[in-house]
Amino acid sequence: MSDGAPLMAAALLLALLMDATWGEPPSWAHPVVGMGKYLSWCGRLLPDLRPFPAFGLGALAWLAGATLIGGLAWFAQQQMGSSLHPVIAALLMAVLFKPMLAWRMLRTEVDAVEAALQQSLQAGRERLSWLVSRNTVLLDESEVRESAIESLAENLNDSVVAPIFWFVLLGLPGAAIYRFANTADAMWGYRGVYKGKNWEWAGKWAARADDVLSWVPARLTALLLALAAGGLPFKTLRLEAGKTPSPNSGWPMAAMAMALGVSLRKPGVYTLNPQGKPPQAADTVSAQKHASKVVLALVLFALSAIIFIAVAHSSL
Repeated sequence: MSDGAPLMAAALLLALLMDATWGEPPSWAHPVVGMGKYLSWCGRLLPDLRPFPAFGLGALAWLAGATLIGGLAWFAQQQMGSSLHPVIAALLMAVLFKPMLAWRMLRTEVDAVEAALQQSLQAGRERLSWLVSRNTVLLDESEVRESAIESLAENLNDSVVAPIFWFVLLGLPGAAIYRFANTADAMWGYRGVYKGKNWEWAGKWAARADDVLSWVPARLTALLLALAAGGLPFKTLRLEAGKTPSPNSGWPMAAMAMALGVSLRKPGVYTLNPQGKPPQAADTVSAQKHASKVVLALVLFALSAIIFIAVAHSSL
């Protein structure tokens, strides 16, 4: 077995332990905050009217950022694997990997929306606005809860499953590049005008890159949710997932809707599991339980995959 397998496995478990214990690092030390600053700076410079220069410069800015992030992560991983004591290396890798996932923060934010909603509809709307980009001002109670559960399902992929998937497959560089791609999509990947800038072409590369890197993890998230729910009909899941504009986010959201037996809607865009009931407070609790089961199953699969990859590599 490769010497890197124990390091990877230990780093994964330690990163999850750090996440559960401390949550997110301070913003000044958070690499994703640094990615956001780079993307914000580049975004202000990108043209937004003519398709060709907007698309080309957006792609170049994305590639430059991804190369820098991936290169730094690769260099750090090489140093840890070759010159440090295994225990120190595992701790350092966990410290660097932890900011690429955000399981505790996701759970906390979804719970906070439900808690605020118990106080008042206005408080629920306000707290939801911290979690989603859509306008929350006119949402009713059911729509606030639906949006929170959708965000839990979608970000279960973006903030947990996908970073771990790419970490297992390509190590720290894979997780770092995925997190950069997902952050770029969140900031640039809009169709039309967002915050005064037309991102139709300037953000197209970022949006498509995130689609590609999230394709397998999104379906893996849906599969794990189906397993957590005791099984879901795949044909129905595939049809429901196809209702959303995104090629990926519909999979975990549809799986969550079907697992809970609720309907999840974005007015004027889609209705997932339309025969389901409007979600209640208890459904938010159930959604968190399903998501927790997914994370547990994911860790077991990830550790098995690390061992399998190491054995396969050593046999070549």
